[in-house]
Amino acid sequence: MRLGLNLGYLVAADDPRGQLALTRHAESLGFDVVWAAEAYGSDSPSVLAWLAGQTQRIGLGSAVMQIPGRTPAMTAMTAASLDLLSGGRFRLGLGVSGPQVSEGWHGVRFDRPLGRTREYVDIVRTALARKTVSYPGRHYQLPLPGGPGKPLKLTITPPREKIPIYLAAVGPKNLELAGEIADGWLAVFYAPDFAADSLDRLRAGRARSGGSLDGFEVVPSLPLVVGDDPVACAERVRPSAALYVGGMGSREQNFYFSLAVRMGYAQAAAEIQDAFLAGRYRDAMAAVPYTFLDATSLLGSIERIADGLTRLAESGVTTCSVVPHAATLDEKLQMLTAVTRALERAGVG
Repeated sequence: MRLGLNLGYLVAADDPRGQLALTRHAESLGFDVVWAAEAYGSDSPSVLAWLAGQTQRIGLGSAVMQIPGRTPAMTAMTAASLDLLSGGRFRLGLGVSGPQVSEGWHGVRFDRPLGRTREYVDIVRTALARKTVSYPGRHYQLPLPGGPGKPLKLTITPPREKIPIYLAAVGPKNLELAGEIADGWLAVFYAPDFAADSLDRLRAGRARSGGSLDGFEVVPSLPLVVGDDPVACAERVRPSAALYVGGMGSREQNFYFSLAVRMGYAQAAAEIQDAFLAGRYRDAMAAVPYTFLDATSLLGSIERIADGLTRLAESGVTTCSVVPHAATLDEKLQMLTAVTRALERAGVG
């Protein structure tokens, strides 16, 4: 199992400096990949291009580029450009986002996400293979019928014959789709004890395409907090967990809420959501069970984190991407060093 770094979003003015420092430190420690996120602030390709010019070896991944935010042709152009500029280090993570962002920010209806994703990935792969793109799909038609457009082919050649594509998937059907059409899965709230069903869904998708999970990448992002007391460490993770389970979506449609329910936290998830949507954010954070935070994070001493990494590797994880939660950049840098030591101690690297 390899280590990755998930940088999350750019928020404050000094974030770029911190993200570069974290990325360079991760590269020096032998991390396999760094991921950049996007929602409705900073975009991931800009961040990754900036990092590509200031690193040499570490992989560069989008986690994720939003499907409703770009045409598939634009995504293929961006992926090819990033792969060319980085010397073959880019990894394309894609996701449909959610209805609030898709419709509220991008103005794209959040309808039939599975069919849209399937066609989108098909077009991106065709373009990256430098084939002439002609696609008569339900959601995408290239060229548009009845107009002056003509089939075109990507004019640049990426360094690699195939840029790996990962899908961010939460729901059961989307997991099967990821297994069928992608090269890897970007997971959130991944807990080894609850992973069997998700992996079975991926396996079913792989079988539909005539493959297996051999060579398929399972890449969860886990919060990382190093310290003597895991319960105290968990306090740093509460805000983000409450946001995703309680507020990342509506009461009717929140993928992370539904995931928490499937994991056995239905009552707690309802309490978190009720409090969050009522504006009682402290109550929402307090309602997040410690057991949920501990199951989906790496918390505590190096020895305890080593045990967690062992369980992750045994459950089928191929790359564990960590999200260091700390008040200062120095603390985050120290946490990256600590998780490297923990992986060495675990002996699963």
